[in-house]
Amino acid sequence: MHDVLFETQLDLLKKEGNYRVFADLKRYNGQFPRAKNFGSDALDDVTVWCSNDYLGMGQNTKVLDAMHQALDECGAGAGGTRNISGTNHYHVLLEKELASLHNKESALLFTSGYVSNWAALSTLGARLRKCVILSDELNHASMIEGIRHSRAEKIIWKHNDVNDLEAKLAKLDADVPKIIAFESVYSMNGDMAPVSKVCDIAEKYGAMTYLDEVHAVGLYGKNGGGISQLEGVAERITIIEGTLGKAFGVVGGYIAGSKAVCDFVRSFASGFIFTTALPPAAAAGARASVIHLKNSELERKRHRNQVNKLRRQLDLAGIPHLQNPSHIVPVMIKNPVKCKEISDILLNEYKIYVQPINYPTVPKGTERLRITPSPLHTDDDINYLVESLGLLWRQCALSRGVA
Repeated sequence: MHDVLFETQLDLLKKEGNYRVFADLKRYNGQFPRAKNFGSDALDDVTVWCSNDYLGMGQNTKVLDAMHQALDECGAGAGGTRNISGTNHYHVLLEKELASLHNKESALLFTSGYVSNWAALSTLGARLRKCVILSDELNHASMIEGIRHSRAEKIIWKHNDVNDLEAKLAKLDADVPKIIAFESVYSMNGDMAPVSKVCDIAEKYGAMTYLDEVHAVGLYGKNGGGISQLEGVAERITIIEGTLGKAFGVVGGYIAGSKAVCDFVRSFASGFIFTTALPPAAAAGARASVIHLKNSELERKRHRNQVNKLRRQLDLAGIPHLQNPSHIVPVMIKNPVKCKEISDILLNEYKIYVQPINYPTVPKGTERLRITPSPLHTDDDINYLVESLGLLWRQCALSRGVA
């Protein structure tokens, strides 16, 4: 009887076109971006165009070899929380590597990027007396939840608007702790923050900076340190947060900063203290990925080339996509039902998998296909994707031109 309470809201979600269906896929080792689609009666092979494994490092042989070695050496799980028997030597080595990547004194591992944001921001906001957190209006849900849980005073500043940020900072008491929380690459629109300018304003008003680099680490900067490294301002950021589950291709999240701030979060964050540590094999694989991308530019160069090729082809075909300086290509549909319909047709008829992005991930009326080319997508893959989109654009009577 109680199920009616749940089903009523689920039915409404389906009617609005915002119900989420998971694609049941099995990735082929060594054949990224190919996968088997178990949602199809024929068990078709599909090409994945929406993975956050941006560089295909999840199947890099160095990463897999490191994971196999650690699995043989240590077994499956960590065996406990970091405090109670769960700190494996591979965790320690990975934290040192991440601190080095961002030119910081220390780093701290978490089970995911979501948890690292939630735990770090909630701890900072709650433990620093009278702390004020200034949050970019388009920050990720994990940052919003962390700030909310901290119960610190929150001030939202207009997206990437440094003038609005400064105006809000200027009104605050100079003596209260202030944290500017923002992202370097915003995952849905693919735009980038003015990181250097935010650092200038933070230093002017004595504020700390908390920068989420999850969609940038591994991809930008000389060694894959993100936009802060690309702009040469990593040393000016108080805390850099990143993930090991996107461009690094494994799993986990982390923060990097001074020894004092990492020890502070380690000592007070419930999201760290009471969670079983990452499996040693995951830590070993992530470390191998970080080391490889610190020393190899091949993946990043090929990645940029394929992103640029896709953008040019979409422009020639008149397929509207948001212009941005990043690797994220949002193809705009602006209708939830049509967005889901196009995604389903691409998967079932063209063997192309692109997940529809609808509300609440993006505002209503901005529904899109979020396409993420990788270095391993071929030119033929790009041509086939754009040709398929062109056919569907005519079939679904969608407008062409600028997004």
